[in-house]
Amino acid sequence: MSRPRIALIHGVGLDGSMWGPLREFLEPEYDVQVLELLGHGNRGHIAPKGVSLAELAADVAEHLEPGTHVVGFSLGALVAQHLARFRPDLVASLVSVASVCDRTSQEHAAVMIRLASAASDFPATVEASILRWYPEGSSVPAELVQATREVLLRNHPQSFLACYRVFATADAEIAPELPRISVPSHAVTGELDPGSTPEMSARLAAAIPGCTYSVISGARHMMPVERPQELATTLTAFIKEHSHVH
Repeated sequence: MSRPRIALIHGVGLDGSMWGPLREFLEPEYDVQVLELLGHGNRGHIAPKGVSLAELAADVAEHLEPGTHVVGFSLGALVAQHLARFRPDLVASLVSVASVCDRTSQEHAAVMIRLASAASDFPATVEASILRWYPEGSSVPAELVQATREVLLRNHPQSFLACYRVFATADAEIAPELPRISVPSHAVTGELDPGSTPEMSARLAAAIPGCTYSVISGARHMMPVERPQELATTLTAFIKEHSHVH
């Protein structure tokens, strides 16, 4: 019998390499597909100005086979939610990792400030992200922190801004569609994630019919790097429960 297939979709400014630590815990048991968003990683093309969530999702859909368990991180979670809503034929189950959801006006204002800073000083934005994700005393090895920094700095600034704008605004666009998602769904976030808060995962679980959610205590945003084993345990427990459906 073939192994269940999991597709992993990274966040804005990152690439498939962010899943390295997590894959070690998934690969013996699952067929793991790492997908890169338009304008990221090895894709070679920059994301066009004004790119939309629907366009990012349509691009990913071309690389997915029906019946895939789709795991999206941050911006990748919004893309995964769009796929679960509009291409349920491809999605066996949906896991939203560190996802934003229907930001309040205050949360929206905060992310728009970050978007404006990225437009005015891209390298400073990269450092701010690194400090937010891996603060002083973080348990993440220095070489992994440096690897994240290098991936971020390799972005074409205009391409990054185009995708960051989707991250900053598309939660409002997908929010009205969440109640129409019919695939099994789970949301997981870090207890200490200031941007994709546990409250947002609870909001997501309330919006998507039958969606469950969990919080990894003491974890920040970059759970796939910071706490890969706990995240893998959460993902596999959920996916095992829903693999029999397909």
